[in-house]
Amino acid sequence: MKIGLYFGSFNPLHIGHCIIASYTLQNATIDQVWLVVSPQNPFKKEGNLLNEYQRLHLAKLAFAETPEIKVVDIEFGLPKPSYTIDTMTYLKEKYPEHVFTIILGSDGFQNIHKWKNAEILARDYSFIVYKRPGYEIINKVIKLDYLELEAPLLEISSTKIREYIKNRKSIKFMVPDAILKEIDAAGYYKS
Repeated sequence: MKIGLYFGSFNPLHIGHCIIASYTLQNATIDQVWLVVSPQNPFKKEGNLLNEYQRLHLAKLAFAETPEIKVVDIEFGLPKPSYTIDTMTYLKEKYPEHVFTIILGSDGFQNIHKWKNAEILARDYSFIVYKRPGYEIINKVIKLDYLELEAPLLEISSTKIREYIKNRKSIKFMVPDAILKEIDAAGYYKS
């Protein structure tokens, strides 16, 4: 099976993430998308992260009725911070029957040469890259195999959603309804 791995903090998961996952599934030659909730991204501060199990739960709510998009906690048992090469090595050993492709935005793609063992990732895996506003799909540092997608994008971010919640503004239509209800009920991101 061909699996597209969509890594992220998803703090919280929003409609933009859902669109990317769905569009990639429909427009790339993959059978499933696995949304990999990262406990700690090495390029992001841990301070404003909701607990990884709470972020996992929110993401699972969003895709509860979409079996071809699976939310996984693969990185929860791996050392922190979460490095893509470590996760890919683990997945290759655990699921040798699958072929894995990495899904990322053009912003991350521009910095891929800064990733741990980037040369090995470039040699052993392919990438699906979707354009993000202000970031051309450029990578002159290492040669790698990638598919470029023109996915529909929204000017929305998890950071902006957290600010809205903190300032008691509505996030309706920015996140799936199930996530909105859970955030309201649990009081996430209010302080």
